[in-house]
This record gives sequence, structure tokens and C-alpha cells, in this order.
Amino acid sequence: MRIILARLVDENDPYRLLKLGIWGYFFLLLFEGALRKWFLPGLAAPLLIVRDPVALFLLFHAWRRNLLPPSIYLVGMLGIGMFAFVTALIFGHGNLAIGIFGARILMLQFPVIFVIGKVFSHEDVIKVGKIMLWIAIPMIVLISLQFYSPQSAWVNRGVGGDMEGSGFSGAMGYFRPSGTFSFTTGNTMFFSLLSCFVFYFWIGGIKVNRLLLIAATIALFIAIPLSISRSLLFQVIIGVTFAVLASIRNPKYAGRIIGAGIAGFVILSVLNNVEIFQTSTEVFTSRFETASKVEGGLQGTLVDRYFGNLISAVSGSSAERIPFWGYGIGLGTNVASFLLTGGRNFLVAEDEWLRLMGEMGFLMGFGVILIRLGICLQMALASYQRLKTGDFLPWMLLSFCLLIVPQGQWAQPTTLGFAILIGGLLLASLNVEDEKITHHF
Repeated sequence: MRIILARLVDENDPYRLLKLGIWGYFFLLLFEGALRKWFLPGLAAPLLIVRDPVALFLLFHAWRRNLLPPSIYLVGMLGIGMFAFVTALIFGHGNLAIGIFGARILMLQFPVIFVIGKVFSHEDVIKVGKIMLWIAIPMIVLISLQFYSPQSAWVNRGVGGDMEGSGFSGAMGYFRPSGTFSFTTGNTMFFSLLSCFVFYFWIGGIKVNRLLLIAATIALFIAIPLSISRSLLFQVIIGVTFAVLASIRNPKYAGRIIGAGIAGFVILSVLNNVEIFQTSTEVFTSRFETASKVEGGLQGTLVDRYFGNLISAVSGSSAERIPFWGYGIGLGTNVASFLLTGGRNFLVAEDEWLRLMGEMGFLMGFGVILIRLGICLQMALASYQRLKTGDFLPWMLLSFCLLIVPQGQWAQPTTLGFAILIGGLLLASLNVEDEKITHHF
């Protein structure tokens, strides 16, 4: 373990303690579900917030070292979080535990983005990518076993040792695997983030073990049908689009993109002759076609799911019935649902923006939305500036960031964790040769 930590963080690094905390946050995000399902099922409930103490540790030490200078995003989110907590107790649900659980999203987790961005360097972000390449190999083996095993199998054990399994309904009698995560959403997000690094290593000209990269690329391609996740497919398509746009802006990437495209075509041609891949592809295709018919084709699946949800949050009939102060921060989380009803229900709304409006009212909810949109816009502009200098990494990370930070379902802890991670990594990737630019955020 000490050897691994020494490779990740130099002993003479002035930010060593904070960097170890960030790495701890990263690994807990990837394996928290494994602890809750297989190794410590009796502690499934408290492990739901296992990253919160790490976040508190990071914020405390960053504050002590004056690494969290005020910014409109940070101050704004903290202010809204504090005020929404008070209004939830006075005008909303009045439940202290639910209020704390909801407020921690804005006041404890969101600031970690800036800690990662301030402490991690460009090289640290590349280390994260390389670690993910290694993890992708056993991860694809695991989800393959989950895909082809019954829900009663140990690999499909649910949270708290639930014998009904952790898989989610897919198609043709197959279930969406969850990997090392509590729910299938985590598996989709892991491979979505992996796709950013896979494209970067193929195109960005960074030295990396070529066999490892090929193996991780194969894992990514196999994961798309095995996950039975349209979101993962769309993320890969968006990643390819960002890579092509980068080649238009900087022609030096064009040859590498063509080479990566050829390699991808060869890999897919080989996989298409493997029975396991053929079966999962058939299942995935069935799921895609069925869902598209229900949602109205590609427009309903892609356009309406993203932009339609944004519009309905401010113009739908549900938004008109929301009290001025909302129903109370935290009420839209699964924790609130279990505490109040004993089951998993959407007490406020499933869509993220409507949940924010429902919990905090139009004024504060819209404020949170503006902050999330604002930081993404500034990240996008900064990433484009780095792209013009020949740095491909922030641009590729942006392809995932723009999907999960603006309207990712932060009430779900795993989604929240990946949003915080990608936001922090993107900020950190803008740091080159110790030139910290995150104070602009």
C-alpha cells in the first residue's frame, strides 16, 4: 500500500495530505458500493455518506491553508445552502435529519470541486486516468459476470446483502449490472469518465502503456452493450464529437483521431465475432428500440431528456404549484423517502432541476441552477483556451462535465460524487506547471 501511495503522491509534495484525501475520495467513490453490498452489508446505511467525512477533512485542511479563496460560485452555493436549511425547518418539512442531508450537497460536497482544482496538478489528473485504465479491466470482468448471472448470485447481491439483487430492469430478461457500485448509474458514470481518458490517451500524445490502453478501450466498447445504458452510448458519441471538434480547431490531432478511429474499428470488428459481445449487443439494441418507441425516437430519448427537463422545471404545471420557499431542502432525496415513507419514491421530482425548485422554491432553486450553469460555462471557455494551446485534456473532460454538473441528479450520492470528481479534475487539468488558475473560479 505504501508503494502505491508513493507512486500517487510524492513524499515531498507540499499538498501531500490533501492529495491523499482526494485519492481517498476517489477510491471510496469507486468502491463504496462494494462495501455496502458485499463486505460490510451491515453498515450499508452509514456507508451511504462515507465520503462526507473525507470531504469535511479536505475542506478543513484547505481552509487552514487558505486554499479556498472566496468566489461567486462558492459563496453563492454556501449562502443558498445555509438559507435553504433554515427555511426547510421553518416553512418546509421541518425534519432536521433530512435538512442536514440535503444541505450537505451544497455546503459540504460542492466546495470539494475547488479543493481538487486547487490541490491537484495536471499530472495528477493524468494519474487518475491511468488508474482508471487499470481498474477498467477487472471492472469489465465483474459486470460481465453480473450480466450473465442470475440476480440471486453473489456478484449481484444488493445493498445491505439484498438477495433480490442490485441489477435494474434491462431487456430480454437481462438486467443492467451495477459493477462495484450500489446502483447501475455508478457503472454508467465510471465508463463515461473512462471514455474521456481513453480518447485523451489515444489522441493527446501522452505516453501510456499501449497494451493497457488497448485493453481499456476494449473494456469500454464491451461495457456499452453490457451496461444496457443509452446514457453511456450517448456519452461515447459526445466524446467522439468533442475529439472531432478538437481536430478542426487544431489539425495536429486529425492524424491521431484517424489512427484511433481505425483502431476502434478493428477492435469492434473483432468483438463482433465474440458470442458474449453479440448477445449483449442484441439485448442493448432491444432495450434501445423499446425505449425509443416509448419516448418518441431520438428526439425524445436525447433532446427531450436533456433540454425538455430544463424547460419543464421553470414552465411546467408542477413548477407553478411549488411554494415560494419550496417543500424543504433534502426532501427530494432517497433518504427522505425512506425516512418518511419507508420506500424509494420521488417525493418532489425525478428531474434534477424540478427537484431543486421543489425543495428550495423558485428563487433559491434557480440560484443553484445558475451557479451550476455558470461554473460550467466558465470551465468550457477555459477548456477551449487550453485546447488552442495544444492541451487536449480539459476539453475531453468537459465532454462528461457538461452532462453531469449542470443537471446530474445530485440527490443520488454516486451521481453527486462523480459530478464533484469531474468538476474538480477539470479545474485541476487547467493547472499547468504550477500555474494555478482556479482562483478565477
